[in-house]
Amino acid sequence: MTESEFNELADAALGRIERSADASGADIECNLNGPVLELEFAGGSQIVVNRHGPNREIWLAAKSGGFHYAYRDGRWISGRDGSELFAKLGDLVTSETGKTVKF
Repeated sequence: MTESEFNELADAALGRIERSADASGADIECNLNGPVLELEFAGGSQIVVNRHGPNREIWLAAKSGGFHYAYRDGRWISGRDGSELFAKLGDLVTSETGKTVKF
């Protein structure tokens, strides 16, 4: 995958996350600044999602830990635990807000 292909896919994923969070009705403040999307919650915690170009991955940082996702077969998949980015993010957001949010 070329750098521009990666950037296009990663930017689309960040946009999808931002739109889904905004439309969810959950108390989430989204701040997109270049390759970094911060999801801030009412209790003060946050989840950070960022495009990491050198590794061609999307990185997700939450209080429960950090996760790295590479684009494989049309999905963002973790090489460590096999989780899918949008499903993992949904679980993390649900634990923060108590609401089910689909990304």
